[in-house]
Amino acid sequence: MREVGVKNTHQLERKLPLSGVQVIEICNTVAGPACGRLLGDFGADVIKIEPLEGDSVRQLGSHVGDISLYAASVLRNKRSVSIDLKSSRGQQLAFALMSKADIVLENNRPGVLERLGLGYEQMSAVNPGVIYVRISGFGQDGPYAKRPGYGAICEALAGVRHMTGDPDRPPARVALATTDYLTSVYAAFGALGALRSRDATGLGQVVDVALYETAFTQLEPLVPAYQKLGKVPTRQGPNLPSMAPNSLYPTRDDNYILIAANSNATFERLLKAMGQPELVRDPRFATIRLRGEKANMLALDQIISTWTRGYDVLDLAEMLESAAVPSSRVYTIADIFEDPHYRARGMLESVPHSELGDTTQIGVVPRLSRTPGAIRFTGPELGSDTRAVLQKELGLDGDAIDDLIEAGVVKANA
Repeated sequence: MREVGVKNTHQLERKLPLSGVQVIEICNTVAGPACGRLLGDFGADVIKIEPLEGDSVRQLGSHVGDISLYAASVLRNKRSVSIDLKSSRGQQLAFALMSKADIVLENNRPGVLERLGLGYEQMSAVNPGVIYVRISGFGQDGPYAKRPGYGAICEALAGVRHMTGDPDRPPARVALATTDYLTSVYAAFGALGALRSRDATGLGQVVDVALYETAFTQLEPLVPAYQKLGKVPTRQGPNLPSMAPNSLYPTRDDNYILIAANSNATFERLLKAMGQPELVRDPRFATIRLRGEKANMLALDQIISTWTRGYDVLDLAEMLESAAVPSSRVYTIADIFEDPHYRARGMLESVPHSELGDTTQIGVVPRLSRTPGAIRFTGPELGSDTRAVLQKELGLDGDAIDDLIEAGVVKANA
């Protein structure tokens, strides 16, 4: 597990590709904070404005005492400022911070920031270069815009849940915030595109990212197929629709291995490893398209399952690797911590933590060869940067900040 040093933070920031870009994050739960974490990983100065009770992400996941391990990771590389945005003085503080920002990242329901006097039109009047990255369930307009929407809700509306699980069971879910994280990547991509545009025009814009739309993009091959052929596909279980062999196969020791012999060349290598090279001449399996037909797919999966049941998963994985057949046993998180490739690629980073000593966090993705991102510091405690930010960014003195704390407008943890 690789250790992350923080003593050369200032030197590091100068090398990061988003150094000098300031982001004000007014987000909660997952998609927005994950986007802010992406921007922070590549050097953006992310100032997270949290309510006095904190972002609800601090209540999610596992805890050590009162410390959220999830927050330590998804809030990393950010400064935490706790402000009551329901108060007029709090709104004034937020407006002052946002008026200096390059990017405002928010995932409130459409209209919320406008009611607080913090909307895009209000802010662009004083900061025409500001970019608003707005993440919501259903977008900033349209008949569903005012609906509340979490990732799971939007997966259902986007057709993703209909495609998830086994065909003889109700729609399932992946026990991860997949749509939120996909949305965070689209949002970060939009932010960088808007920054590129601003370089040419000097003007900011709104980046409108809807959870249901990012989920819907995964149905890309299904849209023209329905329009032209009326196809409404159903759940395929562990199979990849129209592609075989690409599924989970049982092993002798009650495990599973995923084999994906998608191309003709890998299919032939798989058959050779199975000792059944003659199957390449079976008319059901002669081409990729034929192997993807449902009846042929089921027949092929049965043949492969019979073969895999004769081996333990580790032996089978080694055999398939030697044959250059794409495959993997199904890892648990414990398996990941033991895997040498994760360590070699820096995907398990040991990040210093003031109370816990350290936490292991996912590494930075993607990897840039000349200006790679970095974990500069762990997720802060609620309000730990309130004083420093108000002093440095807004020029408030200690007495003024004490007055704001006494009035319940801000919360400072240091």
